Parts: sequence; C-alpha cells; structure tokens
Amino acid sequence: MMTTLYEWIDRNILSLGRDMRLSYLPPLMVYVAYGISGLTGIVGTFFVKDYLGLSASFLAALGFWAGIPWALKMPIGHTVDLLWRWKSLLVGAGAALLAVSLGIMAALIGNREAMTAILPAEVWFVLSTLLAPVGYVVQDAVADAMTVEAVPRVDDQGRPFDEQRRKLMHTTMQTLGRVAIIGGGILVALVNVSMFSGTEGLPQAELVKIYQRIYLMALVIPLVSVLGVGLAWWLQRQQARQLVATGFSRDQANRMVQAREDSGEPTKPNWWILGGSLAFVLFTLTVGFGGFAYSEEIVFAGSMGIVLFLMAKLVRELEPDKRFTLVGTAVVVFLFRAIPGSGPGATWWMIDHLKFDQQFLSVLSLIGSSLTLVGMFVFRRFMAERSIAYVVGFLTVIGTILALPIVSMFYGLHEWTAKMTGGLVDARFIALIDTALESPLGQISMVPMRAWIANSAPANLKATFFAVMASFTNLALSLSQLGTKYLNDVFVVTREVKDAATGVVQTPADYSQLGHLLIWQLILGLALPFLAIVFAKLTRFKSA
Repeated sequence: MMTTLYEWIDRNILSLGRDMRLSYLPPLMVYVAYGISGLTGIVGTFFVKDYLGLSASFLAALGFWAGIPWALKMPIGHTVDLLWRWKSLLVGAGAALLAVSLGIMAALIGNREAMTAILPAEVWFVLSTLLAPVGYVVQDAVADAMTVEAVPRVDDQGRPFDEQRRKLMHTTMQTLGRVAIIGGGILVALVNVSMFSGTEGLPQAELVKIYQRIYLMALVIPLVSVLGVGLAWWLQRQQARQLVATGFSRDQANRMVQAREDSGEPTKPNWWILGGSLAFVLFTLTVGFGGFAYSEEIVFAGSMGIVLFLMAKLVRELEPDKRFTLVGTAVVVFLFRAIPGSGPGATWWMIDHLKFDQQFLSVLSLIGSSLTLVGMFVFRRFMAERSIAYVVGFLTVIGTILALPIVSMFYGLHEWTAKMTGGLVDARFIALIDTALESPLGQISMVPMRAWIANSAPANLKATFFAVMASFTNLALSLSQLGTKYLNDVFVVTREVKDAATGVVQTPADYSQLGHLLIWQLILGLALPFLAIVFAKLTRFKSA
C-alpha cells in the first residue's frame, strides 16, 4: 500500500519538481505577478459595498467592459510575435498601467476627499478597474510566448531533445504556469489573513488604513513582472556562453538558445489581424462612449464577429485535422467559461447575513488557493490523459454538486445543521468544507489546451495562437458577465447603502430574490458545458 502511494506521489508530484528547469522561472514570475493580482480582491469587495453606491447589475456590466481588453489578446499576441526583441518594453508598459491603477485606488481610499474634489469616487473606481486588465493582458501575452521559449530545444551539450521529451516539457511548463498563478493566490491569501487578523471591532477609519496599505503592497505586482523579463534575458546569455564553451560558434549558440530566430521564417505582419483589431478598438470605443442602448450587447456581437473572422484567417496556417481540433476545443472551453455568475449579491449576503468578515473570507481564499495547488498535482495525469471534453464534463458535474450547499444555505440549511449538531456544522463550517472540495477543480481545464498549442502551433506564431484562443475564450467571460448582468436585472439584489455624510439609508437591503438567482445560475452552469460537449461529440470539430 505504502509503495503504491509513494509511486503515485513520485509520478504526480515529485516528478514535476524534477522536471523543473531554471529557464522556466522567468515566465513563472510573470504568472506569479498575475496570481498576486488578487491581493486587493477582498479589500475591493468591502470598499465597494461600504463606500460606493453601485448596483450589482452595474458591477456586472463593469466586469463586461473590464473583460474587453482580454478579447484583444489576439492582436496583442501577434504584436508580441512581431516585436519579440522588445518584449521587455511591452512588459514595462503593462507594469506602468498596473501601477497607475493601483495608485488610483490607494489614493482614493486614503485621500478620498482630495480625489473626489477632482472626480466622483465611482468614476475613479471605474477608471482603475478598466486600466488594470489592459496592463495584465499585455504582460500575459508576453508570458504565454515566453513559456514556449523557456522549453529548450537542446541540452547543455547542444544535443536536440526528441519530440516526446519536448512534449513532456511543454506540459510541465504549462502546468507550472498554472501552479505559479495559484501560488501567487496563496501568497495573497496569507497576506490578507495576516493583515485582517484581530481586526474585529476596529473603527472604520483603522480598517481604511489597512485597505490602503494592501493596495500599496500590491505595487510589487508590476515589479515582479519586469524582473521576470530581465531574468529571461540573463539566462539566455548564460546558456549561450555555456554552448560557446563546448565548441559552438557564437551564432550557432544564439540560434540554439533563441528558438524563435531559427524558426525558418521571420514573423510577418498579418494585416487582417492588425487591421481587424483596429476596427475592433474603434468600434468598441464608439459604442462604449456613444451612449447607445444595449451597448454591451452590440460590442459583444461586433467583437465576436471580428474575432471569428480573424480566427478563420489564422487557422488556415494549420493542417486540416489540427484546424478542426482547435475549433472544437475552443467551442468546448468557450461555453464552459460562458457560465453566468451570481454577481456580488451572494457575497454581500454572506457578509450581512452570515457575518463573514474580512479575515474569514481571507481564510476561505487561503484554503481555496492551497487546495487548488494540490489539485494541480493530483490531477496532472488526469489532465494529460483525458480529452478536454471529458475534463470539462467532469468539472461541470462536480461543480454543480458543490454549488448546492451555498444555494441551500440561503434557504436555511446552515440553521438546520447547526441545530442538529449543537452548533458545530454552521454556516462557516459548510463554507469551509465546500471551498475545500471545490477548489482543486478551478484551473484544470486550461492546461491540456495550452500544452496542445505550445506543442502544435507554428514556431513563429506561438504567441499569436495563444492569443487567438485567449481572445475567443475570453469573450466567453464577457458573455458570462452579460449573463450575470441579465440575472441581476431579473432578480434584483441590493445591499444597504447609506449616505456617507448623513448616515441616512438611501437603498435598503433586499436579498429576497437571491435564491432564485442562485438556482438559475446553477441550471445554466450545468446546461451550457454539456451543449458544447454534445457539439464536439457529434461533429468533426473534436476537442483536443
């Protein structure tokens, strides 16, 4: 028994550590920075709830607009391919946008009167929310391509790795990328638990100071990204020097180290992608600032049309069987990610009715991130050996089951269990157990798809293909936000909003329709992915 357990641990966990290479570290640093981005999540939730009079529907719509930059990952990825030698400047530009976004929120929280004398607090919040994703998407596009470059083509002696070995290294790299993001989330949760420890009963003014410190601490995010790119440059120089020392010329060593320079063809501008993307930006800005009715729907439909057109142009670079696989995979992942959320109302209800405070939400985040990391190791073989359709079906069924306790608590499950167990199985107990069971499933679906792209896409178009899939699947997140907005328009959930100066209640709390919202979200979460799986099974567009 123990031997079998050790063999399993060795195969699924220890082997990943053995396969780790120093060259993997630079893109992992950029991914860690993205993982750290959640540092301000809990603070932002409480700040919005307590200080901004924004409705759940408006916040869902804002989430839609914040997701639009991720739909632009296709042209950004292609630009990364074109400007690869200057990728450090792109990462620096993304870092600058992140720093401005974080700085706005730090100033708004700590110097509210001075900031609101210039613009209303809600405007500052919207501006910060829209700037951050632009910075992240630029950095993420660079990191995606860096994962391909991080996998060496030759060993220390200049001998090429065989195809099977490189495939394993790509899978390892992509798995470690998810691990890095989750690891950043664990760091975030630990910081939040520490920062909010012992804050029960603190005056609001003291809590505000903690909120500001957390936003200032988050300025480490852009710094880590920039350091990752610098480390990549240094490691390449060191590897080239090592190859020269074994007898290769400087040019030969550089070609071995810089695989992109030896891809056979230089990357040429795809004017369909660049021109179509310019049209996309102009279209989005015109509709967004034009005050049109149904602006989100118009932008989504236009965005989807443009992205599909550009995808059709790009997939011609693939062989027919790979082309169908890419499309089928994209559809399955798209509908899985298009599941609407419940919006902020569920969290507001947990804060107001279940009395979940900042520290407890931080503990949930810590448990979730930690067990997600464990799940990446546990399900490593599962991800490698199963199709994406199978993985998505598995995640859908399990996710639906694990969503039931939260829905049930709205209808009093925690009150009944607490009564039956002498207070042991209360709301916090159920939330802890549910988070522990659900967390390992969150990052699984994307790993096999990313490994397939890394191994199968043309060498000089890796970033473009990563970005194609990201643009399409990230539009699914925009559709998810639209669905969330619709659910919150139909089932209106409000928390208590008071005037900051007078303390007069402007909007009373009303969670009476939250139960219906959660049930419909559960139904849609089960139906949409299985529609995609049926499509992949019954058509020639098979999933990877």
